[in-house]
Amino acid sequence: MSENYSFKNRDDLTEYIKSEIINTTEALEILQCTRQNLNNLVQRGVLNPIKDLPRDRLFFKEDIVKRKNDMDKKANK
Repeated sequence: MSENYSFKNRDDLTEYIKSEIINTTEALEILQCTRQNLNNLVQRGVLNPIKDLPRDRLFFKEDIVKRKNDMDKKANK
């Protein structure tokens, strides 16, 4: 995935971050799973955080939503 992003100004970048980057708590809400399960997904390489912070991680919202959709498809089989 080699996407190029271009932002005209700082406000554009800020809006992008607000709408497309989520933290661990937001990821847990979307996935409806435990922190332990999320950590397991990261350790197995199923999800890749874009940044690890001392007490949090940042993810692309698109990756988390895609994982949720995959989980829902498996559950409905």
